[in-house]
Amino acid sequence: MEEIPLFPLGRALFPDGVLHLRVFEVRYLNMIRRCIDEGKEFGVVGLLEGREVRSPEGVEKLSNAGTMARIDAWHAPIPALIHLRCIGTSPFELQDSRQEKFGLWMGRSTPLATDSPVAIPSSLQACADALGRVIARLQQEGTPADAMPICPPFRLDECGWVADRWAEMLPLTALQRQHLLHMRDPQARLERIQKYLLLQGVLGPGA
Repeated sequence: MEEIPLFPLGRALFPDGVLHLRVFEVRYLNMIRRCIDEGKEFGVVGLLEGREVRSPEGVEKLSNAGTMARIDAWHAPIPALIHLRCIGTSPFELQDSRQEKFGLWMGRSTPLATDSPVAIPSSLQACADALGRVIARLQQEGTPADAMPICPPFRLDECGWVADRWAEMLPLTALQRQHLLHMRDPQARLERIQKYLLLQGVLGPGA
């Protein structure tokens, strides 16, 4: 069981996802600098309670599932600000957590199973088609490659990849995303996503 630094967020990161961060809190600046210097990853977990920016009266409650993040690119326009582009790598289950000086969260984690490629059945094809339209629209709008919320390769033929990209984009609760991370059957995960897409009106009732 490994202890890792944690970055609690109201947003989601799943394996192979892209996360753009603007880091300015002392508790994270030091941690990110260490990760950059040592080439290490950190864990991104959802916030079940509390706010991303620490406040004296705030109480943070962390999700028990997350995704490791690899720093793909960074720049520091001033010493107290770092812009990051991170890529999600492997999912994990958080066993316990503690706060260090300045409020940095550390946690003991165990890896969750990574996805095996599972082809999308015809009953779920509408989910992939809708995601393909989102990617095409971003490209047509001229979104720079390093600013895209989805990065290639675009594996629109795999249940897990399609499910995870929607899980990052849909307005789901932290508990819903936690449950999706724990679902290690890619097809079952996409089936759950399809229900959310229908509820959000992204897919028509015949999908």
